Amino acid sequence: VQLQASGGGLVQAGGSLRLSCAASGRTFSNYAMGWFRQAPGKEREFVGRISWSGDSTAYPDSVKGRFTISRDNTKNTVYLQMNSLKPEDTAVYYCAASRAFVSIRSMYSYWGSGTLVTVSS
Repeated sequence: VQLQASGGGLVQAGGSLRLSCAASGRTFSNYAMGWFRQAPGKEREFVGRISWSGDSTAYPDSVKGRFTISRDNTKNTVYLQMNSLKPEDTAVYYCAASRAFVSIRSMYSYWGSGTLVTVSS
């Protein structure tokens, strides 16, 4: 499956952004989807995941209550709504697809190209 993330940009602290990830090539609903991010000089970290139908989600404590993942299987798209953004949220954000509903980076077989989110203080 091919993935293309978009929607990144520059936002002030406390602001919001919505990222999108469009999928093509395979049956989108066969894949659980995840979002990850990588800040300069840091490891790529898990940001959230959503199940195949969208009825289950999971987030790390660092973004819980601020970030929300959703998906529209009719549009082959997954979204990441980010609210109350902080400067430490600055990173390149990646969407990824997995056959399993997991948070482990290595379990994701397909990755998008990433979109940069910069949060100014």
